[in-house]
Amino acid sequence: MAFNVQTFKTRALTAVIFVAIMLAGLLWNHWAFFILFSVIHFGCWIEYQKLVGLIDPEYQKSTREQKYGVMIAGWAFMLFMTGSAYSIGNVSFHHIGAVLLVISIISLTLLVVFQKKPFSVTWLVYSLLGLLYISLSWALMLDIRSTGIISQGFHVFYDTGWIIPVILIASIWINDTMAYIVGSFIGKTPFSKISPKKTWEGVAGGAILCVVVVTLAGYYLFQFKDVVTLVVVSLIAAVVGTSGDLLESKLKRMAKVKDSGQIMPGHGGFLDRFDSLILAVPFVWVYVILFGI
Repeated sequence: MAFNVQTFKTRALTAVIFVAIMLAGLLWNHWAFFILFSVIHFGCWIEYQKLVGLIDPEYQKSTREQKYGVMIAGWAFMLFMTGSAYSIGNVSFHHIGAVLLVISIISLTLLVVFQKKPFSVTWLVYSLLGLLYISLSWALMLDIRSTGIISQGFHVFYDTGWIIPVILIASIWINDTMAYIVGSFIGKTPFSKISPKKTWEGVAGGAILCVVVVTLAGYYLFQFKDVVTLVVVSLIAAVVGTSGDLLESKLKRMAKVKDSGQIMPGHGGFLDRFDSLILAVPFVWVYVILFGI
């Protein structure tokens, strides 16, 4: 394939903007983090519903109110999982999320009961799957971010909640990069029919290098002395993250599309960019909860 200068420029510019937005959301403060993942949440939902509609035409019969209602219910659960770290005055996002979640469930129930069309089991099944696939992961990500924050309103006294999300996202980026490099040089054995370009050599090499690079960089460059956490989080990113990539690739194959969206020219959509992270977050959350990280 001939090198296309314009395509390269488009991809490079998009990548720079994407990285800049991600770093700002991850490192600025916990409010920027909340806004970033709220946008990602709705972006993923819009693309998920589009893919599902292509996979199962029956889902296209769902009303806009039903589709948006599920998105809002998922976002309400994200608010609910913020704990006490996010609040305006004496009102916490946790309590706002609880109220909004109840309202959303009641509203969706009324929409189903009083709609003129027969009840759609298809809408219910895909909505529940979407809540598990998308909203649960981003809600748990906010819960991880909320850990280690001591704040009152907009004033933060202490904040270490950004560390685990940054390690996880950096691990996924490094794993993808290393897997691509190793696979390009020595990859010969196909890893999965779902993603023909992946090879066992690339996946294994990427995982090993991901753990090594993240652990050494975290310990020596950033003085993060919890080696076990560096190894566990990077290993989850490599193994589970790869599974997340395959799952989204399977959805796109079933929908017969190349990309889940076009929000990032040359790089696809929200699900294309965050498929690995979506699946990895719940596993990292379990580790954080079990070991009190």
